[in-house]
Amino acid sequence: MAEKVLVTGGAGYVGSHCVLELIEAGYKPVVVDNFSNAVREGDVAESIRRIETLLDTSIEFHELDLLDKAGLDKLFKKHSFSAVMHFAGLKAVGESVQQPLRYYRVNLTASMNLLEVMQAHKVHNVVFSSSATVYGDPQRLPIDEQHPVGGCTNPYGQTKFFIEEMIKDHCKAEKDWNAVLLRYFNPIGAHSSGLIGEDPQGIPNNLLPYVAQVAIGRRKCLSVFGNDYDTPDGTGVRDYIHVVDLAKGHISALKKLKEDCGCKVYNLGTGRGYSVLQMVKAMEKASGREITYKIAPRRGGDVASCYADPRLAEKELGWKAEFDLERMCEDLWRWQSMNPTGFTNGTAS
Repeated sequence: MAEKVLVTGGAGYVGSHCVLELIEAGYKPVVVDNFSNAVREGDVAESIRRIETLLDTSIEFHELDLLDKAGLDKLFKKHSFSAVMHFAGLKAVGESVQQPLRYYRVNLTASMNLLEVMQAHKVHNVVFSSSATVYGDPQRLPIDEQHPVGGCTNPYGQTKFFIEEMIKDHCKAEKDWNAVLLRYFNPIGAHSSGLIGEDPQGIPNNLLPYVAQVAIGRRKCLSVFGNDYDTPDGTGVRDYIHVVDLAKGHISALKKLKEDCGCKVYNLGTGRGYSVLQMVKAMEKASGREITYKIAPRRGGDVASCYADPRLAEKELGWKAEFDLERMCEDLWRWQSMNPTGFTNGTAS
């Protein structure tokens, strides 16, 4: 019997790629999502419908907001989950600066509800989707897991930090709990089929989906937020990781839980940083199109450079990012060109 894994926010960008990898690794995911950043296809998310088509399978999906604790409890009564992968939450840095209370209410309350319902139903294994934003403005590069956390530059990062602390404290109090906290750097790319990828609802908050939408003609011009950072070309430097590599890291994390590992923290990144303008050039090469951009003022909550030391994940999880920048951009462009308007009215089927 395949192990059941609850995937919260499983219709979103990273969540959907993890659902696909879970199925291919022999698990049975049960997906919940509230459609805050996913496209609906009837009663199911379009991303989940496409995974079903791609893998010729069926996936149990529930429209559920984690703020609905009673609904969450009802779901746990129905299933025996071996573990939970927790992706659900609001995730835009800039928006969090503008709407901090909304971010604290949604992200923290949802996570507390989830942990309390897990405890009530004796489900003691969780993989948490955290973020490199917990490191704040880096004191040193590359960033390893011993780097200080909590000096976050935006409310989104603060919520990730607070949730990490909640899980750590709970694991200290409850010795039979196991948690793996995965600090993502910057996921980009898409599944090689071109069927699933990143489809932001509204104006993209992240660089690469915006660049791809400029390349496809959905948007006229990219705004580069700041060109006066202390970086080689003045634009922000980030560690970009292929979303499929990231998803495979979650499968490795699930296996780590089997070791009664307690609470563990790992960076998921490549260990290399690229600037905004380097990414623009890489996407121009992948798409064969010129990408128009303009320099805009710095954006609140951003830092100059952020890239990982991912060696601990390689040592303890046996995981390492495989895809290079060229492959990331090629897969992103395949997704965008096959789905010029995203999941809505896309050409993929």
